[in-house]
Amino acid sequence: MQNIDALIVEDEERLADIHADFVRKNSRFRAVNQAHNLADARKLVHVLKPHLLLLDNYLPDGRGIELLEDLVAGDFSTRIIFITAASDMESCSKAIRYGAFDYLIKPVSYDRLQMSLERFVRFFDSQKTNAPISQNHVDELYNLQSKDFRGDKHTKGIEALTLERIKQVFVSPDDVYTTESIAQALGISKTTARRYLEFCVESRLLRAEISYGHVGRPERIYRKRDGST
Repeated sequence: MQNIDALIVEDEERLADIHADFVRKNSRFRAVNQAHNLADARKLVHVLKPHLLLLDNYLPDGRGIELLEDLVAGDFSTRIIFITAASDMESCSKAIRYGAFDYLIKPVSYDRLQMSLERFVRFFDSQKTNAPISQNHVDELYNLQSKDFRGDKHTKGIEALTLERIKQVFVSPDDVYTTESIAQALGISKTTARRYLEFCVESRLLRAEISYGHVGRPERIYRKRDGST
């Protein structure tokens, strides 16, 4: 099968390295290069013609949304997973109008990014068929790009009692926990803890931040949102 070339556009070099390492964990992807500003990103897109961009919006010399506009105007086949701050609704709306494959809010959830990459593999492979196109094929392509993660994920694997135990741990916005500390506090697995914590983030009960810790390893930490109950 054809490899999928991904270009990482992120101004924070350490974060770009983390994204690239994560992309490489999926054997179908090659992280072909990194750009840390808009000018270099434009050059690398023209030279490498990657299949996918992980595109940060806020760059030292401009915004990633400008590059997305260039790709649309230039009829490039490169697809975009757009990454930006939670408060950037204007860019979010524009990226959706311009057909971004997916849209991730910082700090990036790597479980969520993995879902997006796996979905992109299916999308990429679905376009390689030589068979006559059918309505089912078009529907599959459309659904892969526009899938709403809120439906199944908000009910699948979420049990009310465990969710209430998670919520009771977060008494105030000053309380900070990791997946591991929640797992230890409640006597549940880290996989279960992560699933419930991410559910709470998507439900806007909690917010997530990235902490780099003492040895430089990024760690996702969670705290209660102001005003959430």
